[in-house]
Order: sequence, then structure tokens, then C-alpha cells
Amino acid sequence: MHPSPASRSTLCAVLAALALLCACSPQGGAADGPSSAASAATDGQLQRDLDRIERAARAKPAALEQELRARAQGVPPGSAAQLDVLALRGWLAALGRDRGLSEQISQQLRDWPAGPQRAAAVVAAATASAEYLRAHGDLREARKTLLAVDAAQLAAAGPVFRWRYYDQLASISSDSGELDASLNHGHAALRLAEQMGQPWRVALSLVELAFTSSRADTPARARQLIGQALAEAQKDPDPMTLNRVYTMRGIVHAGDADSGITLQAYSDALEQAARAGADSVRALGLANLADHHLRQGHWARALELAEQALPLARATRNISAESVARSNIGLAKIAMGRVAEGRDDVRAGNTLDEQQGALSYASAGWEELAGYLEKAGDLAGAVAAYREHRRVSERVLRDETRKLLLEAQERQDAEQRARDIELLNRDNALKAEQVHQRNLALMLWAALGGCVLVSLGLLWQAFRRVRRTNEALAHSNASLKRQSETDPLTGLANRRHFQAAIKSLSSGEGLAASVFLIDIDHFKRINDSQGHAAGDAVLIEIANRLRQAVRDDDLIVRWGGEEFLIVARSHEGQFGAQLAQRLLDLIGGQPVRLAGCELVVTASIGFVSLPVPPHGLRLTWERAIDLVDTVMYLAKAHGRNKAYGVERIEAADALAAAQLTARLEAAWSEGLVGLQALTGPQSLRPTEAGELTPRGAGA
Repeated sequence: MHPSPASRSTLCAVLAALALLCACSPQGGAADGPSSAASAATDGQLQRDLDRIERAARAKPAALEQELRARAQGVPPGSAAQLDVLALRGWLAALGRDRGLSEQISQQLRDWPAGPQRAAAVVAAATASAEYLRAHGDLREARKTLLAVDAAQLAAAGPVFRWRYYDQLASISSDSGELDASLNHGHAALRLAEQMGQPWRVALSLVELAFTSSRADTPARARQLIGQALAEAQKDPDPMTLNRVYTMRGIVHAGDADSGITLQAYSDALEQAARAGADSVRALGLANLADHHLRQGHWARALELAEQALPLARATRNISAESVARSNIGLAKIAMGRVAEGRDDVRAGNTLDEQQGALSYASAGWEELAGYLEKAGDLAGAVAAYREHRRVSERVLRDETRKLLLEAQERQDAEQRARDIELLNRDNALKAEQVHQRNLALMLWAALGGCVLVSLGLLWQAFRRVRRTNEALAHSNASLKRQSETDPLTGLANRRHFQAAIKSLSSGEGLAASVFLIDIDHFKRINDSQGHAAGDAVLIEIANRLRQAVRDDDLIVRWGGEEFLIVARSHEGQFGAQLAQRLLDLIGGQPVRLAGCELVVTASIGFVSLPVPPHGLRLTWERAIDLVDTVMYLAKAHGRNKAYGVERIEAADALAAAQLTARLEAAWSEGLVGLQALTGPQSLRPTEAGELTPRGAGA
């Protein structure tokens, strides 16, 4: 039986197709092999380039970003490789403080389409944005940006993205004083680095853990961690990783009796920065080394190093290094007797910090300048520097307070919206129930009169639920109000409460009360030497001692940082002087006991009782605080552990009082202002503070 023509045609077509497939298969297999190998080689080279650029990122971020931008031209759009490149470019732009490029890349990452890489893109966007915020000193917003990342998205991101996230969050938390959180995030970063098997990432994670351990007042643990970091960095060395390890080695050994390790570590860090061609990093290293020599009292060497750092910082536009160098040049000159010249240099460095928004650094700079000028005998300059420190500290406090209030308001608004929605749902349910009951009553009125009673019962229960909800809402609002007006650390009133309470002590004629401004002496030294946890313990203990000194109806306020304000209703006779002496004795009479040690703590106090003789001067509370602030800084400049009070002032109005306040020390000498000087417990007075004998109590 022969096949039909149609069958023969089909058979021929099948045979032809098989023949063609057989002819093409060997060629196709030969072509696919080299293509796949070439693609794999390209991907491998890209990963090596990304690794090299990330390790050197802090050396030359702008130049490396441009290199990476050019390298990305051949990367397929929407691929995992493109995401790797874009994420690293965003981080480099943030390190280089390029706001426009940083925002552009962060937005591209946030807009990454849904798919397997979406979670990694979200994490990378948060990391780049947080790095830019941190570079500009906004630690609160940087930490908030990172913590806003959804836990599920973070878990779905690749290990490199998660390592960058946890390493950065650990560093920002440490700088923010959240040391426990920093250690947790740092250990998460360390585990990821060990899983990836990259010694340089392990080393950097150990560096961050060492820094936080040092801040947490566990120096032995910090030295152990930095030793491990050095061993890891030497397994696969590169200059920038070694620079960071050696720099941290110098920091954690700074408290050693022998400064040799610190000096050698800083020198090694500078050598590695030079090898990397990182002039910006080298400038900051020189400035920091100058700072170390200042602490050792090597003024000439500190001046030499800071003067080497300054041109490098300017050439690389490293504003942070330039401000440190200028300040250290000035401090060294002051210590060497060139007071006027050095004062101008430090002022220039502090101004650079203020212009860049680094207000916390500027505040510390003004305080350090005041201390150097005080030791150099320039008391007028020291008082002026203290006033600048207070001005910047007030600005920092206002910014922090504003952010806290905004966050509290956001939380309160969110809670209010949730309560409103709940109440609306309950109201709708109540209305629906009312309609249902009314219809039922109409239908069964004649036969089932009892249903009316059931309906009324349901309405009563609904009414009671609404009333309980309203009562809970009122209680919640009252609780939020109390929280917003209380300092969370000390439990004292904060400025918000003060501004509401001070109205009861004021009238159209001004304040009638005694006002005391208390500033803990050398508080920064306590934080630097004992850690922020010890500083917090000191603030809590001082707050408790202040409560012992005053009556229940007097107002005690944590005014900001280490400053406290007391407004007492009594203002007659010697009340102000008696309370000021009691405050000095309570604060300085007994050391503050901490775990394993005791700290001697003293304070400087300014006070005034209003109205002030001989003209019965009354001031607004703002003017009164400005007056006691100035008097308090005189107490600091004249040796600390003192209280200075205004006994009389030849001023009939606020304007005349303000003019005398602006030149208070000169007005005291001229007899236009009478000041009373009190001294704290003699046995506990700081021996390093300068002492100037007052012109006589009540002069």
C-alpha cells in the first residue's frame, strides 16, 4: 500500500526539518559555549571592579563615581548588574556630598520596578539617602530613614545590600548615643561579612564594633576587637581599609598611659592614606594627629601638623578637615602665648562648622576655645566664647526640640486619625443599629411592645461605649501633654512646660521671683572620659539634688544639655543667696557614685531676685534669664564651683539693664552693678580651674 500524495508531502517536510536540525545543532552548540563564557567573564570583571571601587570609595568618591558611570554604559537595563552599579554610585555621590546626583540616584532606586531586585533597590535608596544626611550632620533623619525600611524588604535584599545597611545603621546609632542598638546592628553586619567571606568587610565591621565598645566604656573589649580587625585587614590588605583600622586603633588606645601605640597607629593611618592618594583623608588624619598632640601638651608639634593639614583640606574641599585644622592651629597658638592670633583662627574654624550645619561640632569648638582662653588669662575672651557656645547650643537645642515636637505631633496626629476612624465606624454602626431598631419597632409595635425596651437598651449600651471611648481619648491626650512637657531623662519640666508655667509668676510689670541658672562644670570632660552613660547618670543625680533644695511649688527645668533653671516664688531679703549656697553645697558636697567609681561634680550658678534694688527693677523672664546667664558665665570665668548673684543694679528700666548686662564685668568695677560671690565646698573644687578673687561680696 502506497502512501497518498498528502502523506508523502508531510513525511518529506518532517524529514527535511530533522535534517536541518541535525545540520544546525553542532554549530549551535559550538556558538553557545563561547558566548556564555564571555558573558560570565564580563560579569566577573564587573564584580571585581565594584569590589575595588567600594573598598577605595572614601579616598576619591567623585572620581570613582565618574569611573563607575562610564563603566555602566554596557550594563543591560533592568538587570541585577545595573542595580549593583546604581546602588554603589548613589553611595559614592552621598560620600562626595553631591546633593543633586545623590537625590537623583536615590529616586531612581525608589522607582525601581517590581520584581526580584525591588527589595534590594529600596534598601540601597535608604542607604544612599542616609549617608548623605549623615555627611551633613543630620543623624536623626539619617537613622529615621534607615529604620523606615520594611523588615520583609530588608530580609529579601542581597547580603551586600544588607551589610551596607547594618554597617551604616550601627555607625549612625553610635553617633546618636544609641550604643546598645549600635552593638546589635554591628554584630548583624559582622555575621553577614563573615558569611560573604570578605576579610575587608569583616575588618570594617570590627572597626565599628570597637568604636562603639570604646564609647560604651569597655576599653579592653575595644582593644580586643581592633586587634581582630587588624588581623582580618592584613589577610587581603588595601590602603583605605588599613587606614580606617589604624585610625581606630589610635582612638581606642588614646587612653593608654603610654601614647606610643596611638602615635604609631595615627602615623600608619597617614601612610596608608598617602598610598591610596587620598589627600582628603590624609588632611583629616593630620588634623586629628594634631589634636592628639594638643591633648599631650606638645603645642609646637600640634601646630606643625595642623598647618600641614590645612592646605590639603582646602585643595580637596574637605570642609570638616579644614575646620579641625584651623581650630587646632588656633588652640596651639593660644597655648604658646599668641592669644589674639590663635583666637581668630579658632573662630574661623568654628564658623566653618556653623556654615556647614555641623552645629554640635561648632558648639564644642566654642567651649574648647573658652577653656584655652581661660587658662591663658584672657577672661573677657573666655566669657565671650562661652556666650558663643551657649548661642550655638541653644540653636542645636531648638532644632532638636523642633524635630522632637514634630515627631510627637506626627505620632499624635496618627493616633488621633486612628481614634477618629474608630469612632466614625462605631458611630456608623450605632446609626445602623438605630435604623434597624426603628424599623423593627414600626413593624412589631402593636404586637411586640417589648421590642421598644430592647432597642432602648441597645442604644444605652452604645451610648455608654461612646462615652467610655471619649473618656479614654481625653486621658490619652492628657498623657501626651504630660510627656511633651517633661524631660525624659531627668523627669524635670522641659522648656515647653516652662513657657506655660512662667505666666503665673509674671505680670504686665515683669517677673517677681528668684531665678537661678545652674551649669555643671566640665561636663564634656565627664562624657569624654567616662562615657555618655555616666554623663546621663550625673544629670539624673544632679536633678535629684536640685529637688531636695527647693519647695514643691518652685519650678525646676532642664534648660538644655547640662544646664538647669530654677524659678522660685520667694524673692525677699537673702533668700536668693541662701538658696544658691544650698545648691552649691548639695551639688558639690558629695561625689556622684557610679558603678566602680566616684565622680566629683561641681556647678557654676548665676542668680537674681526680682525686683532688684535700688529702683525696684522688674524684668520679663527672657531678660531675667539673659541676666543670670551672663552672671553664671562670670562664675565660670572666675574659677567655677561658684555662684554669682545680682544684689543691685543702677537701672530703672529693661533697656538700661540690658546695656549694663552687655558689659557686666566693667559695670561691676564701676559700681553700677552689685554682685554677691559665693563659693562651693572647698575640698572638692577643681584644681585646674583659674581663680580670680572677686571684688568683694556685694561690691
